[in-house]
Amino acid sequence: MKDGFLINLRAVVYSLLLHGILVLLMVFGLWWTQESRVVVLPGQVIEASLVGPTAAPKPSSRKPRAQKPTPPRPAQEKPEPVPPKRETAPVPEPPKQDLVEQQRVDAMAEQKAELAKKEQEEKRRREQILLEQEKLEVERQRQLDEVRKQLAEAARQKNLEKERLQQLQDKRLAEQKKAEQDRLNQMVEQEAEQAQTGAGGQDNDLAAQYAAAIQAAVTRNWNRPESVPPGLRCTLRIVQIPGGEVLSASVTSPCNADASARLSIEQAVMRAAPLPYQGFEDVFAREVTFNFKYDGQD
Repeated sequence: MKDGFLINLRAVVYSLLLHGILVLLMVFGLWWTQESRVVVLPGQVIEASLVGPTAAPKPSSRKPRAQKPTPPRPAQEKPEPVPPKRETAPVPEPPKQDLVEQQRVDAMAEQKAELAKKEQEEKRRREQILLEQEKLEVERQRQLDEVRKQLAEAARQKNLEKERLQQLQDKRLAEQKKAEQDRLNQMVEQEAEQAQTGAGGQDNDLAAQYAAAIQAAVTRNWNRPESVPPGLRCTLRIVQIPGGEVLSASVTSPCNADASARLSIEQAVMRAAPLPYQGFEDVFAREVTFNFKYDGQD
């Protein structure tokens, strides 16, 4: 409502100004077309200059000289009369409706231009923001890559240290196992030599044969676990009665076998009962310390 009133007021002001300009143009045209008349007198044109009494020359006693006649000047040409200017036709006043429409079109064009300018500025602003965000994202990604590289290098160094430590531990453990194995083998061999030599003046050959017979009987009834490697040495304590019936069997130290291998040896002794007896009555004992060994041959 307010915009329509302003538009009508502006149209009225423009109309008044236009009418005033037209009136001024008409007055100026009438004044310009008035004919100016030039008064021309007949005869020769005489030029004269007035001299005052102070500037007049003193009278002379000499006779004045005869003056030569002045040749007549050519007559001045009459100025040609200026043709009257034609009266300019007044500019027709444009229709009021067309002026309002033109003003509306101009206002809309101005609004569109302003809107387009704002849209361009907003577009440039958004593009600048996106560019800044892309730069920040690139920098952040670079920093993340750098951190990942540092973490990966630290993890690699840690793994290398862990592997070196594990290798040292494995080497130390292998050396300890080898030393323990050598010690057990030496103890088993010493006890085996003592068992073969007999005790209390008994026959060495018969005692050795008796030990070999027990070894063979137990080995035949032994279900060896797959995890048992060659080189097994275990001391086996057997309690029996005359006739070779076994009351108990237990693996004692020294022994380099694990728990499952020890159990399998004890079970083999019980399955092998009765143990060899006939022919070995002279070397029979209720409690026998037997050295069981496995060197990879069943």
